[in-house]
Amino acid sequence: MSEAFELRRPARQTTPVIFSSPHSGRDYSADFLRNALLDRLSIRSSEDAFVDRLFDMAPDLGAPLLLARVPRAFIDLNRASDELDPAVIDGIARPPHNPRISSGLGVIPRVVAGGRAIYRGKLSLTEAESRITRFWHPYHHMLKTMVDESLIGFGQAVLIDCHSMPHEAIEAHARPGQPRPEVVLGDRFGAAAGRDVMEQVEAAFAGAGFRVVRNAPFAGAYIAQAYGRPSRGCHVIQVEIDRALYMDEARVIPAPGFEAFRAVMAGVVAELAGIGRQGLPLAAE
Repeated sequence: MSEAFELRRPARQTTPVIFSSPHSGRDYSADFLRNALLDRLSIRSSEDAFVDRLFDMAPDLGAPLLLARVPRAFIDLNRASDELDPAVIDGIARPPHNPRISSGLGVIPRVVAGGRAIYRGKLSLTEAESRITRFWHPYHHMLKTMVDESLIGFGQAVLIDCHSMPHEAIEAHARPGQPRPEVVLGDRFGAAAGRDVMEQVEAAFAGAGFRVVRNAPFAGAYIAQAYGRPSRGCHVIQVEIDRALYMDEARVIPAPGFEAFRAVMAGVVAELAGIGRQGLPLAAE
């Protein structure tokens, strides 16, 4: 098993759909925790805790599942490898304006949720490059391999990029008088996935009773941008699920109704895994 990820393959892949969870890693090294300003619980506020368990039935449905092992606070696998923050990495020139870097959320994050600083000082460029070599490149090499395998085997690939969102983030972006969304689907406003694929993914969640919106406040980050090529048959949709639906965010533990929620998600994942399985053409706008 790679130190960067865990890959769970089905006995036989029967669908062009693949799942990845780049932010649910929780292998926090003792060195990292010892050198951090924050305690372990605070650091975990950036983690998509338990998202791996919400989608772990995918291999039983014929779809591979790629799970990060390394934590997001250590290295963010949903950022470009060159999104380096000069405020936390020594010897980096200030890049052109990048809102992710400016907010402390580059490939080596400077902060966790709430803007709380992770480190006392700066990291060396050598340390940053080591993390990228050890964790970022292996994860994306495997993700690209999975996408290529689906393209070769099925003529198309549908990547479901699995995430969770803090409940307070939804509250902050909610429109007055409008019900709060429970699931946000991001396809970079159509640039990362064909319309028909997005409609099928939305129908899977809406059919299970979720309130679903598209692209606001999350339209998709690096993985959607880098891998989504609908004109070439590769579709990526980022899925953000409200954490308050299944976990206690303050204590980072599953909520009492976690298993019931996971059972609902099993039905959604089954619907998602069925996309393209019958050999029907997918839209490639």
